[in-house]
Amino acid sequence: MATVELPALYVDTVSLFAETRRPLLLNRAPGPEEADVPVDAALELELVDVGADGIARATTRVWVDDVLAFEGGASVEVAPAFAGPLAEVRQMADTLRVVLHPAVPLASQATVSVRVVSATAGGEHLLDETYTFTVEDRTAPRLVGAQAVGPKSVRLAFDEDVRVPPTARFTFTPRGAPAVPVAALEAAADGPLVHLVLDTELTPDVVYEVRVEAVTDTHDNPVLAPYHRATFAGFRPVRPPSRSFQLWDMLPGHNRRDDVTGDLHRFISCLQEVTDLLLADLDAFPDVFDLERAPEAFLDAILQDLGNPFAFELDVLARRRLASVLVDMYQQKGTALGLRNAIRFFLGIEVRAISPFASDTLVLGESELGVDWVLGPSERFARYAFNVEVERLLSPAERLRLRTLVEYLKPAHTHFVDLVEPLPPILPEHWELGLSELGETTTLH
Repeated sequence: MATVELPALYVDTVSLFAETRRPLLLNRAPGPEEADVPVDAALELELVDVGADGIARATTRVWVDDVLAFEGGASVEVAPAFAGPLAEVRQMADTLRVVLHPAVPLASQATVSVRVVSATAGGEHLLDETYTFTVEDRTAPRLVGAQAVGPKSVRLAFDEDVRVPPTARFTFTPRGAPAVPVAALEAAADGPLVHLVLDTELTPDVVYEVRVEAVTDTHDNPVLAPYHRATFAGFRPVRPPSRSFQLWDMLPGHNRRDDVTGDLHRFISCLQEVTDLLLADLDAFPDVFDLERAPEAFLDAILQDLGNPFAFELDVLARRRLASVLVDMYQQKGTALGLRNAIRFFLGIEVRAISPFASDTLVLGESELGVDWVLGPSERFARYAFNVEVERLLSPAERLRLRTLVEYLKPAHTHFVDLVEPLPPILPEHWELGLSELGETTTLH
């Protein structure tokens, strides 16, 4: 049971509830449904009779996982398996306290069932109650496999969710030759998986062994030997089936026949590895221009090449989407449809209307300045002016972004005058009896 130390405790109210059941099972530690119970915890419980009879010790039995742990009245009441140093049995006038201390620690992550059977003296009132609790996780995680998912990327799989603390280490040892030594630069945990980024490319098809140290599960149990090692084959990039580019086959036959020591073959194998990596880079070159597969570092270059006029902070997915629709935005520039689509794309809001600018016009011989009209723009300006109405209130950042979009995408001869947002709801001030004064703190509505 968890222990909490408080600097002070104040009790404001004590409520008394009459309990008619007899006897009662109280003060259980661990309590019912408690989780993360220490493996060396003692099992404590008290049987209390709220009447005058008391607890019949001779009829009291306690089973732990269907094993009889306490038999009241027997020559040896506490079974040896539960008679640890903290075990005790103490009876008072109305209470029987039983403490069981397992001699062997509880199994990690086990759900322990405790059944208590007892009665009051005389046997008039009976009790038969069962409760359970769950033991803490003390099982070390196990490395169950490793896989090279890229030339410089390795994925490790464990049998449970893990964490990668700063002290974690990953050591790679090649089991074949020739092979390039590699080291992990970055490690990130994702549930039971750990993704590693290496400092250089793995030698294709060569078996590597990875050894893990200081990786823990979510309960800080570290991975332990012998389940901290795994082997995997170096990543070989996909190549066209019809390609044949083996340097060894390109050598003259007499050179290959004279290589009785194999040194020439091993040397050519080193060159072949570099050649295969260069060919893989050439094969992947079209991906640089693919909007869905282009590396993140190339997305900004693609947008710059397309003449992206928007200096907005966008995540990777949004930049890919922008690159795919930027040409369409150019084509719709200067149209109401283009404005609506761009605002929807960047802000995720719908434009309710793009309305013409409305102003009071001057009627010769009738209008009075400051009375029924105000000094404003010319009729020519008003003819090409417009407002943008949106469906919700915007944040300051959204307003700035919307104005930037409209100013860029509107026709050159038009004038964007105002952004119209819905007014916030008016909350009436309701009367408070004895406090509100009509016309002072409230209004009639």
